Amino acid sequence: MMAALDEADELRDEDRLDVVKLDDFLKQQVPGLQGRPSIQQFLGGASNLTYLIRYGGRELVLRKPPAGVKAKSAHDMLREARVMAALKPHYACVPSILASCDDHAVLGSDFYVMERLRGIILRRELPAELGLDAAAVRRLCFGFIDRLVELHQVDTAQPDVAGIGKGEGYIARQVSGWSGRWRHAVTDDTDPSEEVLAWIAAKQPAAETAICVIHNDYRFDNVMLDPARPLDIIGVLDWEMTTLGDPLMDLGGSLAYWVQADDDPGFHSLRRQPSHAPGMLTRREVVAYYGERRGWSVDNFDFYEVFGLFRMMVIIQQIYRRFVLGQTTNPRFADFGRATAYLGQRCRRLISGSTL
Repeated sequence: MMAALDEADELRDEDRLDVVKLDDFLKQQVPGLQGRPSIQQFLGGASNLTYLIRYGGRELVLRKPPAGVKAKSAHDMLREARVMAALKPHYACVPSILASCDDHAVLGSDFYVMERLRGIILRRELPAELGLDAAAVRRLCFGFIDRLVELHQVDTAQPDVAGIGKGEGYIARQVSGWSGRWRHAVTDDTDPSEEVLAWIAAKQPAAETAICVIHNDYRFDNVMLDPARPLDIIGVLDWEMTTLGDPLMDLGGSLAYWVQADDDPGFHSLRRQPSHAPGMLTRREVVAYYGERRGWSVDNFDFYEVFGLFRMMVIIQQIYRRFVLGQTTNPRFADFGRATAYLGQRCRRLISGSTL
């Protein structure tokens, strides 16, 4: 079971930190730290950078933007820390915030530090050592959706929660905002996909289904499982895009990453979670179960599914643009342009079959 635990790796050269400045800051903020820290890096993410800071037996996790990023709205670490602190009393799966820093003299950017949760994060394949058969995987899948439902049921009237987003008008803001981000991120070798943007603008619902706390990046590789009881989720990570908005937009965003067993090879090449494993629900089953839990009609989910794919396309293209401009040298990003091209074609296929 220990082999399945999410562990850090060695630092990439471009992502190294000033250990002396970080140590001085942390010892002023977190009581009881002794000695000099060791620093490693979690390499699973493709956007913000996540580090493991060890002081002997004490483990902390630090989150900061990638180098070369100046657009604070895209990588707002201080906002993420505030959102997590606001939600922690209402949603137990949020890690505790220990410190945040807006002094760029420390690490060159804003950052925050949180408690380290030790557990299992499911990435591309289901670890064999978990010993989960199809029936157990199905229960895990239901639990994954249940945790999202519970987040959507957090009382948004609570004063600390009410301040994390604007709420009403969320869909229109998302359509406008992500369309603008896409146009800004297009590179010379990118298909502009204007017909996809036009369909999304024309078919957007006139109003939200409800206003809820939405995670906006809810995937298996952003949840942590209990090592002793791997069907139980003990943590939800990556709260950067959390706000108040439409829960079906949240579900559509989650399903953009849900590559099931019978999908084409192009979609499987993008798979980053074991949603294809025997026992996993299909996308249609996920939507139906969510609707059953909420008591809502989800018969026509086309807009939310297409928008979720489009938003993922924008996120990948933004990272690819950083690679093209030389703001990152991570070789994983070299093929991201092909990924956006595939997602554009997938959006077109869904649009052509839509009854909207």
